[in-house]
Amino acid sequence: MTQQSQSRSVRGVGRGTARGVTERPRILEVDALRGFALAGILVVNVLTTAGPPGVRGGLAHVHAADGAVEWLVVLLAQSKFYLLFSFLFGYSFTLQVDSAARAGARFVPRMSRRLAGLFVLGLAHAVLLYTGDILMMYALCGLVLLAARNAGPAKAWRAALWVYGVAGGFLLLVGLGAALFDPGDLSESAAVKADLTAAYRGGFTEVVGANIRALPDTVAALPLMGGYVVAAFLVGFVAGRRQWLGAAALADRARLRRIFLTGLAIGVPGAVLSAAGTAGPLPERWELFGLAVGLAAAPALSAAYATGLLLWFTTPSGAATARLFAPAGRMALTNYLTQSLVMALVFSGYGLGLYGRTGAAAAVGGALVLYACQLVLSGWLMRRHRLGPVEWLLRAVTLWARPTKAAGGR
Repeated sequence: MTQQSQSRSVRGVGRGTARGVTERPRILEVDALRGFALAGILVVNVLTTAGPPGVRGGLAHVHAADGAVEWLVVLLAQSKFYLLFSFLFGYSFTLQVDSAARAGARFVPRMSRRLAGLFVLGLAHAVLLYTGDILMMYALCGLVLLAARNAGPAKAWRAALWVYGVAGGFLLLVGLGAALFDPGDLSESAAVKADLTAAYRGGFTEVVGANIRALPDTVAALPLMGGYVVAAFLVGFVAGRRQWLGAAALADRARLRRIFLTGLAIGVPGAVLSAAGTAGPLPERWELFGLAVGLAAAPALSAAYATGLLLWFTTPSGAATARLFAPAGRMALTNYLTQSLVMALVFSGYGLGLYGRTGAAAAVGGALVLYACQLVLSGWLMRRHRLGPVEWLLRAVTLWARPTKAAGGR
């Protein structure tokens, strides 16, 4: 089997609907990228869910491997996978535009309902389960995409570079200033950490109260972190408009290989410096600068991950892996929220109450077991349904009607 035919073999196939309308085929590689990104997001989130904020902030070092695991999570995963998800969100936005046009529907009301639904889900997620929610930020930053829906690819690309440069430059300056002028302990105080630990080991009311008190910090992060999300959205928008994930582009292995190698060359040194500042051995005052460097370098490593996987997906073993990841990517929203639910039940007081008591190695190991279970369950569900349960709900809000098979229903 040739590389080109193998690439075609892992591509989704359009399905006839009840009304005889052929739905636009899903691109299996895109679903697989989204499914793979779920693993990276999970291993990052489990460390922030398992103990007080900050990589150095309170996870117990039960085994010698715990410090190494924390360092590797920062090096390989932190910031990289949510940017990959953001890129895919922007790409999927262009598919939503095309879908509305094919249906003869007004796009702005439809997408506005979708973003509102995402925001409500995100708010409930942040209050009930996990303060590190990304859905509210996606909903708010999605308004930028909505405003830019008629922009040309070149203009959107320039805007992405400007937004990324401003957000990245500002955070680098703040981080460098904090490191050089050493304003004191930038981590949460011991008293605050103790209060958080007591709250998250408490009952449901205490946990929700702590989550609500954390909301102002989440809102405060929107202007800064939102810049990176908007930039990734816009690059994904450009990718959709220029068919960067179309059959012809995916068949251009030389181009994918160049992006992969360039991404590694830029991203790996930045990730190493980020891990050194965020998780050691640099002094703790370098933590914010390490975070800034990590965010600045993350797009390069995210691009390397994406292109490396796309290259692999054209091989027989890679094609099989793509088929394994893709169902999880098709129901990524359901899986993301389920991950938070399971972590809340494990670490909070209304579950097992392991907050601050689990080492990083055990937490990440448990997260990978959870991810493996999600791959199996997602495959089972997607063989029987076309949407995950939360995806079905969001589609109903988007269409403001019960989804039919022709509209991507179950």
